[in-house]
Amino acid sequence: MNKGFVRVAAAVPDLKVADCSYNILKINELLQQAENDKVQVICFPELSITGYTCADLFFQQQLLHDALEALNELQMATFSTTAVAIVGMPLHVNGQIFNVAVVLQGGHILGIVPKTHLPNNNEFYEKRWFTSSTETNVKTVLVNGQQISFGRDLIFTDGVFSFAIEICEDLWVPIPPSSQHVLHGADIIFNLSATNELIGKHNYLRQLIEQQSARCISGYVYASSGYGESTTDVVYAGNGIITENGKIVAASKKFVFEPQLVVSEIDVERLQADRIRNSNYFRDKSETEYRYIKIEDAHFLDFKLKRKFEIHPFVPPLATRDANCEEIFSIQMGGLAKRWKHTNAQSLVVGISGGLDSTLALLVCVKTADKLGYDRKMITGITMPGFGTTDRTYNNAVSLIKSLGVTLKEISIKSACEQHFADIEHDASVHDVTYENTQARERTQILMDMANQQNGLVIGTGDLSELALGWATYNGDHMSMYAVNSGVPKTLVRYLVDWASQQLDKHSYEILQDVLDTPVSPELLPADDKGEIAQKTEDLVGPYELHDFYLYYFVRFGFSPEKILFLAKNAFEGMYEDEVIEKWLKVFLRRFFAQQFKRSCMPDGPKVGSINLSPRGDWRMPSDAVAFTLES
Repeated sequence: MNKGFVRVAAAVPDLKVADCSYNILKINELLQQAENDKVQVICFPELSITGYTCADLFFQQQLLHDALEALNELQMATFSTTAVAIVGMPLHVNGQIFNVAVVLQGGHILGIVPKTHLPNNNEFYEKRWFTSSTETNVKTVLVNGQQISFGRDLIFTDGVFSFAIEICEDLWVPIPPSSQHVLHGADIIFNLSATNELIGKHNYLRQLIEQQSARCISGYVYASSGYGESTTDVVYAGNGIITENGKIVAASKKFVFEPQLVVSEIDVERLQADRIRNSNYFRDKSETEYRYIKIEDAHFLDFKLKRKFEIHPFVPPLATRDANCEEIFSIQMGGLAKRWKHTNAQSLVVGISGGLDSTLALLVCVKTADKLGYDRKMITGITMPGFGTTDRTYNNAVSLIKSLGVTLKEISIKSACEQHFADIEHDASVHDVTYENTQARERTQILMDMANQQNGLVIGTGDLSELALGWATYNGDHMSMYAVNSGVPKTLVRYLVDWASQQLDKHSYEILQDVLDTPVSPELLPADDKGEIAQKTEDLVGPYELHDFYLYYFVRFGFSPEKILFLAKNAFEGMYEDEVIEKWLKVFLRRFFAQQFKRSCMPDGPKVGSINLSPRGDWRMPSDAVAFTLES
């Protein structure tokens, strides 16, 4: 594998029914094309050497002989290729005919897998011609003078990744063979198929493949017959589909009257990471014995991914934006509503800075109050201008609080901080970490004491990205009584606030849009000469979209720094220079490890997505672990 990826292909060749010479020529053309594309495993459709629609011609000795001759020709052709090729054909074994998948590599036939479930309905009468794998005890067959492993119990492996095979109808039954294959170590399932087209069937097929891939935590490569098949009664459109753990990463076009080769990569390392984290995913301990067939690793040094990765893995697609945003808000609201009612708090206290995070927290509070039927005045939004507060953020904070109809409180922290500087003998002209953290802790003290005064709860505003980087003052903005944003990364915060702005009146919309346009900043250092924000977070720790990308793959899958760098270069190609991506990845690793102590005592808060950093559940890590490094 290359960085955990295996390049696979689903091939839909040109075909003539019962013309094995023609068919093997077209198969070989796609095999050579796949070789040029550095494909490691290529799958052809069911009975691709003869055609699926031969019907009673399968009983003809000539066709069975021609299929073997064509297979021999293909076997010879694979001497000059490195890819593993999987082709379909009829095979005569001990007086029975089997619908089989033949696996070849480097001039050798590695194994033959017979079909298990044979359709016998109005469209297909396979039981008329073929025998199921369950009706034979044959373990090896003689093919073109070679003794070859034969059976549905074959898994092909290079010692790092493994694959197994099922054929068409096998997928459509209640318990597909692939469900057993993956429990015996198969990472990818290849399906040789001949699925005809009917109204609505294509969408159902895609859903079926996605579901089986997700259920098995596997890659799934599906190659189905195309336009060359007989159209006597049904029509074949040609389906090449490559799926990874429930998500289609590449697919062919339907009804294309020419050969198609669908090529992409499957991240086997990602699949294996998910499996080891799933306590219900375990190797089958039944008496069923599998045989493991050795394949050679086709390792390409100049490997470059064909598939592209989303730059914002936490952000849902725009097509489902309304449903996703409503669901995320509902999770945050559900968590806060339970805590509010359980504590019988008389108010919620939120520090409003005019920035993204506090805006989202206030919106959650307002929506929760509305859901519970509480007066919005039970929410106190406190703006606490300090030495770095700009007119822009101050005005946005005040305007937002007023527009949402919550209680407004303004308390300047300047004099309190100046008194504290005098108490600890700190020179206020020295703008160091003490200068900054004094302000953050003074704000937290105000919020906590105001909550005590009102029998209320302090609602935290810090987000998941800040927790990952430790971008919070310990026992300052790090602390609250319930942290509604703790499961929401910065890229998703922006997405949610933008969506929420479109659900409000024009005035509130304009305020939120300006908040979105404001640079992310804690505003703990004085403004510049123009009165604008001088302290910009992303200038100091790096772009949040990069850090969220690193966080996702580091925590969700446990990828190595080198693998994350590889993916980031793919995703952000043309947006950031490679050196910039590497620089901020090093910062992420250093900060993530060094700041664990803040996460070890973080407040309660709702988990929203697949990643959370709560020490009580999703992320448990010693605070003094040695940081991973990025190899140069």
